[in-house]
Amino acid sequence: MKAYSKDLRLKALDAVDRGMDRKEVAGIFGISVPSIKRWLRRRRESGDVEPTPIPGPPAKKGALVEAWLPTQFENAPDLTLKEHCEAFEEASGVKVSAATMCRRISRLPEGGWPIKKSPE
Repeated sequence: MKAYSKDLRLKALDAVDRGMDRKEVAGIFGISVPSIKRWLRRRRESGDVEPTPIPGPPAKKGALVEAWLPTQFENAPDLTLKEHCEAFEEASGVKVSAATMCRRISRLPEGGWPIKKSPE
């Protein structure tokens, strides 16, 4: 899940600063009251409400899968998700889960993965 934008954080905190109730602000902006409290504390301690970076190293498998997928769909568009995982492992030597493959496929531009398969 991505962090809320800095712009949204600043608007919500501005509403709280103007005297609006935190529950009301949460309802208007579609955020939780604990998020508002966390942002207020962060602003008080550091002077900024910038989202913290995601810990850990960047995902390596996802980038490999994303680069590999377009040519895979050109060569074999009718494979199932599991078969795409197996083909990726054969091509790169890296095992990938069906969940990872599914997430990367969903991030492709519209029309990236043919939903309707050809009858065999």
